[in-house]
Amino acid sequence: MVLAHGAWADGSSWARVITALEAESAKVVAAPLPLTSLADDVVALNRSLDRTEGPIVVAGHAYAGAVIALARPERVKALVYVTALAPNEGEKVADVFYRLEPHPQAPKLAPDSNGLIWLPEEAFASAFAQNASVDEQAVLAAVRRPYR
Repeated sequence: MVLAHGAWADGSSWARVITALEAESAKVVAAPLPLTSLADDVVALNRSLDRTEGPIVVAGHAYAGAVIALARPERVKALVYVTALAPNEGEKVADVFYRLEPHPQAPKLAPDSNGLIWLPEEAFASAFAQNASVDEQAVLAAVRRPYR
């Protein structure tokens, strides 16, 4: 399996999934996505796919749903979307966010002076890591990354 993390995360966001799959003797790789652009992230995912052998199941969380949809080597046997974005053909990732009115509690996101979008710290637990323990939330918030 190759696991692709969503925006504001890194491969450690899959920690519990990785340990559970490996306990079942699955070989697992967490693809490191740079989160610099959709195209860059697809290239990075393809590099991770190239490092594997045999048939592959690819899972994407949140934003990474768009990434895994564009990476389709012949060895990919299944795509798994974990609360993931699934843009329609020709649709941009940002378009998915505007299909419906945002939830009233959704954090307001805007690029900073460097053009990077950070998930506000006060919104991290409720908007990204709702089911994580307090300790897991602290780690995920500490390693969160911006999205461009």
